[in-house]
Amino acid sequence: MAEHDARAEPINDPRRERLGRLTFRAWRRGFREADLVLGPFMEAEGAALPDSELDAFEALLAEDDHDLYAWIIETKPTPALHETPLMARLRTYMLTHVSAAVAEGAG
Repeated sequence: MAEHDARAEPINDPRRERLGRLTFRAWRRGFREADLVLGPFMEAEGAALPDSELDAFEALLAEDDHDLYAWIIETKPTPALHETPLMARLRTYMLTHVSAAVAEGAG
Protein backbone atom coordinates (compact mmCIF):
# COMPACT_ATOMS: atom_id res chain seq x y z
CA MET A 1 0.00 0.00 0.00
CA ALA A 2 1.38 3.41 -0.94
CA GLU A 3 2.13 5.95 1.75
CA HIS A 4 0.10 9.16 1.78
CA ASP A 5 2.20 12.32 1.64
CA ALA A 6 0.69 14.68 4.23
CA ARG A 7 2.42 17.60 2.49
CA ALA A 8 0.55 17.03 -0.77
CA GLU A 9 -1.79 19.88 -1.62
CA PRO A 10 -5.51 19.09 -1.80
CA ILE A 11 -6.86 18.80 -5.33
CA ASN A 12 -9.25 21.73 -4.81
CA ASP A 13 -6.70 24.03 -3.21
CA PRO A 14 -7.73 27.60 -4.24
CA ARG A 15 -4.14 28.91 -4.16
CA ARG A 16 -2.92 26.10 -6.38
CA GLU A 17 -5.77 26.77 -8.81
CA ARG A 18 -4.96 30.48 -8.81
CA LEU A 19 -1.28 29.81 -9.49
CA GLY A 20 -2.27 27.55 -12.38
CA ARG A 21 -4.54 30.19 -13.89
CA LEU A 22 -1.93 32.94 -13.53
CA THR A 23 0.82 30.77 -14.99
CA PHE A 24 -1.39 29.85 -17.94
CA ARG A 25 -2.20 33.52 -18.57
CA ALA A 26 1.46 34.50 -18.17
CA TRP A 27 2.49 32.08 -20.93
CA ARG A 28 -0.29 33.13 -23.30
CA ARG A 29 -0.09 36.90 -23.53
CA GLY A 30 -0.18 37.10 -27.30
CA PHE A 31 3.17 38.90 -27.34
CA ARG A 32 6.04 36.41 -27.43
CA GLU A 33 8.58 38.59 -25.62
CA ALA A 34 6.21 39.04 -22.68
CA ASP A 35 5.40 35.31 -22.68
CA LEU A 36 9.09 34.46 -22.41
CA VAL A 37 9.49 36.61 -19.30
CA LEU A 38 6.18 36.19 -17.51
CA GLY A 39 5.70 32.45 -18.06
CA PRO A 40 9.10 31.35 -16.77
CA PHE A 41 8.86 33.90 -13.94
CA MET A 42 5.62 32.36 -12.72
CA GLU A 43 6.96 28.84 -13.04
CA ALA A 44 10.11 29.71 -11.09
CA GLU A 45 8.80 32.26 -8.58
CA GLY A 46 5.00 32.03 -8.49
CA ALA A 47 4.58 29.50 -5.70
CA ALA A 48 6.74 31.61 -3.38
CA LEU A 49 4.91 34.89 -4.04
CA PRO A 50 2.69 36.13 -1.21
CA ASP A 51 -0.95 36.80 -2.05
CA SER A 52 -0.29 40.56 -2.23
CA GLU A 53 2.27 40.00 -5.02
CA LEU A 54 -0.06 37.58 -6.80
CA ASP A 55 -2.65 40.37 -6.70
CA ALA A 56 -0.07 42.74 -8.22
CA PHE A 57 0.85 40.17 -10.87
CA GLU A 58 -2.80 39.67 -11.75
CA ALA A 59 -3.20 43.45 -12.12
CA LEU A 60 -0.20 43.50 -14.47
CA LEU A 61 -1.76 40.77 -16.59
CA ALA A 62 -4.77 43.03 -17.13
CA GLU A 63 -2.54 45.62 -18.83
CA ASP A 64 -1.61 45.91 -22.49
CA ASP A 65 1.10 43.38 -23.42
CA HIS A 66 3.36 45.88 -25.15
CA ASP A 67 3.11 48.38 -22.30
CA LEU A 68 3.79 45.70 -19.71
CA TYR A 69 6.88 44.47 -21.55
CA ALA A 70 8.12 48.05 -22.01
CA TRP A 71 7.78 48.63 -18.25
CA ILE A 72 9.74 45.47 -17.50
CA ILE A 73 12.59 46.39 -19.84
CA GLU A 74 12.29 50.06 -18.80
CA THR A 75 11.81 51.57 -22.24
CA LYS A 76 8.60 53.25 -21.02
CA PRO A 77 7.92 54.77 -17.61
CA THR A 78 6.00 52.44 -15.34
CA PRO A 79 2.81 53.90 -13.86
CA ALA A 80 3.12 54.42 -10.10
CA LEU A 81 0.43 51.80 -9.50
CA HIS A 82 2.70 49.13 -11.02
CA GLU A 83 6.07 50.39 -9.75
CA THR A 84 6.11 47.76 -7.01
CA PRO A 85 8.51 45.27 -5.44
CA LEU A 86 6.99 42.73 -7.83
CA MET A 87 8.01 44.85 -10.83
CA ALA A 88 11.54 44.98 -9.42
CA ARG A 89 11.49 41.17 -9.11
CA LEU A 90 10.28 40.85 -12.69
CA ARG A 91 13.07 43.11 -13.94
CA THR A 92 15.70 41.16 -12.00
CA TYR A 93 14.28 37.89 -13.29
CA MET A 94 14.29 39.25 -16.83
CA LEU A 95 17.94 40.23 -16.62
CA THR A 96 18.95 36.91 -15.04
CA HIS A 97 16.77 34.82 -17.37
CA VAL A 98 17.93 36.57 -20.52
CA SER A 99 21.57 36.45 -19.44
CA ALA A 100 21.30 32.71 -18.73
CA ALA A 101 19.59 32.06 -22.09
CA VAL A 102 22.22 34.05 -23.96
CA ALA A 103 25.01 32.23 -22.12
CA GLU A 104 23.44 28.92 -23.25
CA GLY A 105 23.48 30.09 -26.85
CA ALA A 106 20.03 31.61 -27.33
CA GLY A 107 19.67 34.78 -29.32
